[in-house]
Amino acid sequence: MRSRRWDGKSGCAVEVTLSVMGGVWKPIILFYLMTGKRRFMELTRRVPNATQSMLTSQLRELEADGVVIRHVYPEVPPKVEYELSEFGRTLVPVLLAMREWGETYRGHKGTDSNG
Repeated sequence: MRSRRWDGKSGCAVEVTLSVMGGVWKPIILFYLMTGKRRFMELTRRVPNATQSMLTSQLRELEADGVVIRHVYPEVPPKVEYELSEFGRTLVPVLLAMREWGETYRGHKGTDSNG
């Protein structure tokens, strides 16, 4: 369930970004989709702490926001793949910056005497 949906009234670009990327697993999902198409079960293996229903919900929201494309292939059993849309690929620099910041923060906390 989306905790906060951008309503078009805010002038804050960060709020808009967080309304799309915000969510427990969305940044992780987007990060794994950076390198190409992924099947749903592959995403569940890469994000083992997320329930399948939560991943489904977050993927649907990302699809509704136009940053993820869902491909359904007419096969038995059904084959479904997800990938970043062309517009979704504009998030790649943001995701890479988040990863870099996280690595810096992890190093900072590892050397910080208070934490």
